[in-house]
Amino acid sequence: MTIRKSSRSGVVGLAAVAMAATAFTGPAQASRDTAPAAVGHQATRSAMDAAVTAGVPGITAHARDADGVWKSASGVGDLKTGAPRGKNDRFRVGSITNTFVATVLLQMEAEKRLGLDDAVEHHLPGLVRGNGNDGREVTVRQLLNHTSGLFDYLADTEYGGTYMEGDAYLQHRYDTLTPEMRVNVALSHEPLFKPGARHAFSSTNDVLAALIIEKIGGRPYEDEVRDRIIEPLGLKATSNPGDSVQLPRPSSRGYSKLFRSAPDRIDDVTEMNGSQGWGNSDIISSAADLNRFYRALMRGKLLPPRQLKAMKTTVDNPDFPGSSYGLGIERFTMGCGTTLWYHDGGAVGWLTLAATTEDGRHQLAFNYNSNWGAETLLPILDAEYCDDSPSRSR
Repeated sequence: MTIRKSSRSGVVGLAAVAMAATAFTGPAQASRDTAPAAVGHQATRSAMDAAVTAGVPGITAHARDADGVWKSASGVGDLKTGAPRGKNDRFRVGSITNTFVATVLLQMEAEKRLGLDDAVEHHLPGLVRGNGNDGREVTVRQLLNHTSGLFDYLADTEYGGTYMEGDAYLQHRYDTLTPEMRVNVALSHEPLFKPGARHAFSSTNDVLAALIIEKIGGRPYEDEVRDRIIEPLGLKATSNPGDSVQLPRPSSRGYSKLFRSAPDRIDDVTEMNGSQGWGNSDIISSAADLNRFYRALMRGKLLPPRQLKAMKTTVDNPDFPGSSYGLGIERFTMGCGTTLWYHDGGAVGWLTLAATTEDGRHQLAFNYNSNWGAETLLPILDAEYCDDSPSRSR
């Protein structure tokens, strides 16, 4: 399993994020707006509380299974006031945005408006060129399964130093950025490998995929996401922020450790210009909406069978055994043998994970209002899907 887009260093693995994490020493508080844990989810709630005790400020979670809906929250949503984390919070989902983008492109493919094996050059002529990069050699499919070889713009040292760390982040977090600017950052580097050679996650792929949506649709990619996914599914807590810097309410504050030289310093990073994640990490949602989205996706409500099969056709993730990547979604087998389809997302101030069984009968989505503490994500997932205590309904 991988955790995408740490605010420190671009795409990193779960273990690397864990190494970077340090415990927050402030007092943990149980959320006052949380009902007692429903039967069958006590282990999940305990794992959430353990993550808060280990230093995560707050967690909001939503699960759906054969016994119905369970919502819970733990810890604080505002370190200044001590207000608890809310069960219905909205938050920045990070690269979970990628599943929305892939779904729209696959819908367009079903409408015969593009082919998955179309060259990027066909839809975005002249954009992917230079330093060995060639849009004539990269396909739409390779963007969506991250086998393009294109450099991840988030891993660029200058970009990261300006927009993801320290005083520079605090100074530039309100800047409006264009997708072309971020693509050009990536194209200033040579490709990592020949297109199709292997899988390596790159946020550049998803920005290009969103640009293709706009080119084909002739309107903003946000409009396509709204009209094809958000409104049909009734995702009332889900939106694209554009260049807004605010989070819709209800929401909690987001926190980050921006300074390598001061690892215990915590900054409130709730406000940031949404354009900085356009197409690859900009969507705002809730845990309940994410579960509704992935449930509908797995149950064939958003894609015809052929396109859903294509989405679930995976390539091996060489860095993380047991995990493989499809088109905007990842497959992961837990230690207990349960197989999940999921995506995770990191943004400055937030970590999110949404998972579902393939039959769409059991979902869990949860969010941290911090971008540290990734080592505690897997225990929560394990508690929900692998707990076999007598009180757990299987």
